[in-house]
Amino acid sequence: MTTSSGTEQRVAGVLGGLGPDATVDFMARVITATDATSDQDHIPMLVDHNPRVPNRHAAIGGGEDDVGPELVAMAQRLEAAGADFLVMPCNTAHAWAGDIGSAVSIPFISIIDVVLDALGKQSARQVGVMAAEGCLRAGLYQGALEAAGYEPLTWSDSELDTFMALVYRIKAGERDEEIRGGLCKLAADLEFAGAEILVAGCTEIPLFLDDSDLSLTLLSSTDLLAERTIELAGGSARTED
Repeated sequence: MTTSSGTEQRVAGVLGGLGPDATVDFMARVITATDATSDQDHIPMLVDHNPRVPNRHAAIGGGEDDVGPELVAMAQRLEAAGADFLVMPCNTAHAWAGDIGSAVSIPFISIIDVVLDALGKQSARQVGVMAAEGCLRAGLYQGALEAAGYEPLTWSDSELDTFMALVYRIKAGERDEEIRGGLCKLAADLEFAGAEILVAGCTEIPLFLDDSDLSLTLLSSTDLLAERTIELAGGSARTED
């Protein structure tokens, strides 16, 4: 498959529905970030949109693995359908990244690794991690950041409870400005704790927040994964003027 300019394209397989709005937002950001002059210049994506995957936070908290088999089945369906590589716009579900990667013969691109690559271009060492309960409980960002020489900063239990309440409101379809205000307050809490940069390690966050809302740089895991997806698929990313 080639673009109108003759560039070879690869098919991105998207493990989606985790949650639905975050998946659609990811796809929209891929489209927006692609430098395209025709339909044919956009990258091909196969999406397994499966909102019936069990609650990832509950599974991690309870030590159950009713999530892994569902994610593996999704990955295998995408590979069988013709995907050349896989991405998953859900940070917490990366607790099962090993299961996914070992179940397919095509690359699975870790959103955590993509964020760490972007952090390598920054001078900050103290990183505020805005992530959901399961992601933090599994230590997905903390372990990766510490191994790379960063100091991860996370919320207190009460702050995390506040964040999770906001996340579930977002997943329920609420779009109240009160949610944006709550997220800004939680970002400020991490800045007050010493964060020099923030990571939006939950793909619901960019539905409400971007750099313009905060005094610190916010690295969006959604945007970074979208950019890497375009690159790996052989597309061209738009450049800022």
